[in-house]
Amino acid sequence: MGYVIAVAGKGGVGKTTLTGLLIQYLCQSGKKPVLAVDADANSNLNEVLGVEAGITLGELREEIERAGADSRYQIPAGITKKDYLEMRLSDAITEEDDFDLMVMGRTQGQGCYCFVNGLVQTQIQKLQSHYPYVVVDNEAGMEHVSRGILPMMEIAILVSDCSRRGVQAAGRIAALMKELNFKPGKTGLIVNRAPDGKLDQGTLEEIEKQNLELLGVVPQDEMIYRFDCAGEPLVRLPDNSPVRMALGEIVKKLGL
Repeated sequence: MGYVIAVAGKGGVGKTTLTGLLIQYLCQSGKKPVLAVDADANSNLNEVLGVEAGITLGELREEIERAGADSRYQIPAGITKKDYLEMRLSDAITEEDDFDLMVMGRTQGQGCYCFVNGLVQTQIQKLQSHYPYVVVDNEAGMEHVSRGILPMMEIAILVSDCSRRGVQAAGRIAALMKELNFKPGKTGLIVNRAPDGKLDQGTLEEIEKQNLELLGVVPQDEMIYRFDCAGEPLVRLPDNSPVRMALGEIVKKLGL
């Protein structure tokens, strides 16, 4: 079975950037093919990876729900919606040389994401054996965790910025995983966007208070901002990027 790495944390702390660079690191280290999963309704992992995502699971669900009512979406005669969905799920995998990308996406208008979340879970379980590594970029907050989208994972990487609120959010996610009896082999914290790559005493105290293992610190890097503004995929960061170098040390520490 594929080795599942889940990345989680509060919004705006740089989870997707670190997830994309982690996927690239694994591929360059010969751990390919990697299944990259963007499990966020507001998906943008493909932009970090520099690929054009195909149809999302959310869009696929919308197509099938509208079949019959909208002439643009037709299910072949004699096939149920369930069977047709099963046939189309492979279309939601964007294939690249070193990794494949599956994007959750969102449903349109009002409504619950439960069905699409369920698709993410079943697809990961179905595809897991085809990949040595599965890396999942979770949506911000605790909802994916509480729904049990990824009850089986080898590593849970929690990401925070330098704020106490970010560390507290990571602590709550770690506590929730314990309550739900998730048992990753390793759970740890990465603090991202640290000025000069250093943490002040208050942040360190909060990490200790939350009983989190600090995997490493990733420095603030102006180049990330410039790449984002220019629409450049962050996987094109140079090898000497402080972010890339710090993440590489963390990955080695994890034994990946």
